[in-house]
Amino acid sequence: MKTQSGTDILWTAADAAAATNGRHPIARTAGHWMATGVSIDSRTVAPGDLFIALKGPNFDGHAYVKDALAKGAAAALVSAVPEGVQANAPLLLVDDTQAALEDLGRVARLNAEGRILAVTGSVGKTGTKEALKLCLQAQGKTYATTGNLNNHLGLPLSLARMPADSDYGIFELGMNHAGEIAPLSRMVKPDVAIITTVEAVHLEFFPSVEAIADAKAEIFEGMSPTGTAILNRDNPHWIRLVAAARTQGLTRIWSFGSQDGADARLIDASLHATSSAVTADIKGERIQYCLSLPGKHHVLNSLAVLLAVRAAGGDVALAARQLCQLSAIKGRGARRRVALARGSFNLIDESYNASPVSVAAAATVLGKTDPGAGGRRIAVLGDMRELGAQSAALHAGLADAFKRAGVDLVFTCGPQMKHLHDRLPASMRGRHAEDSAALAPLVADAVRAGDVLMVKGSAGSRMSLVVDALTALDQTDAARPVAAVSGT
Repeated sequence: MKTQSGTDILWTAADAAAATNGRHPIARTAGHWMATGVSIDSRTVAPGDLFIALKGPNFDGHAYVKDALAKGAAAALVSAVPEGVQANAPLLLVDDTQAALEDLGRVARLNAEGRILAVTGSVGKTGTKEALKLCLQAQGKTYATTGNLNNHLGLPLSLARMPADSDYGIFELGMNHAGEIAPLSRMVKPDVAIITTVEAVHLEFFPSVEAIADAKAEIFEGMSPTGTAILNRDNPHWIRLVAAARTQGLTRIWSFGSQDGADARLIDASLHATSSAVTADIKGERIQYCLSLPGKHHVLNSLAVLLAVRAAGGDVALAARQLCQLSAIKGRGARRRVALARGSFNLIDESYNASPVSVAAAATVLGKTDPGAGGRRIAVLGDMRELGAQSAALHAGLADAFKRAGVDLVFTCGPQMKHLHDRLPASMRGRHAEDSAALAPLVADAVRAGDVLMVKGSAGSRMSLVVDALTALDQTDAARPVAAVSGT
């Protein structure tokens, strides 16, 4: 169902009430609104949204219902009539708004007409999700989660926003504790599930990497026996994941990687500074394509994407042609040229997140860049969080990756990155600071024309402050992004 302007109507008053067992405070308001969007944030609510007033430990969305309605929200889903809001306002009253959000997500999944794909993994989730979206939207009406809405709130919100007539729905499932993916999978019920890889991420909350693999394997719990699991054959936990999939009754288990026997097998990859030329065998079909992302890790994830397209009934050759159009995700590898008074430098923004495997991959990508005359390859790194007792060793262990890549200087901040700073040869040591706020001006003072800088760290390290300090040096009226890479 659509509005006269062609916008999808996601929820009518009657449908939302039926999905949530909700009621209207005044009967005459029932059936008089239709929502074209769903929002849980009054700051970004758009006209036509159904605003859901969630309660959290530090906020209560009911305090913002009046503002949301003033911005044009079609209705608000509440557990009580908020102060200052008339009872005859377009309100849908429920016992628990978070439970109601989950109900909306479940009903949206029940009403879905297309194929549903889900992505999880220690790294590469969002980039793989975006690549799937790019490939499938050329083949049918495609919906995908925005950003990384992949948790107990983001996943049902994303489901509730999906038009029922979508040919493909693509969802990202995230976690940092055991038991978090299983309820998400049971909600999204994927027809196709990708696990990009299993690595030493969130070790603070797990006794071993094997336990992380078990947590990622929870994605199979919401799948029917006819679903397809897509797994990384090059990962050491491949057999463990296969066993978990079989335990859940799955028989169609496909693999991707460079090893013989993989259903999507890498034949050859020519890795360049800003792209890769790939030859692969996808279920017996030889495909050649250009991937507009540098780095072998992106090449391998592109194999998973093409295999998922095949599993969802799509055209693999058409999907492969789309991969030359991938663009950056903010904070996950976007590149821009920053103009100085004389010359310029290039900035690779990987500031959104970091783990040992993703930092090592980023070092390799930085190593393949071409600095300008007199320029240097410079890494600017913040702490990798949630690594537990192994944190010091994992940080220090990154030194070899940067030495192999031929990186000239490494600037660091945070108590954990001090271990890397101390392990590096003296010639490679940039400045070390207590935090990103202290490091940002040091990096800004050190940069010169011709340099290539890569900035990376866990979200809690706030490395975006360094990115902001570097972009503030730009002396053009409007700096524009150039060739892009997608982060992990």
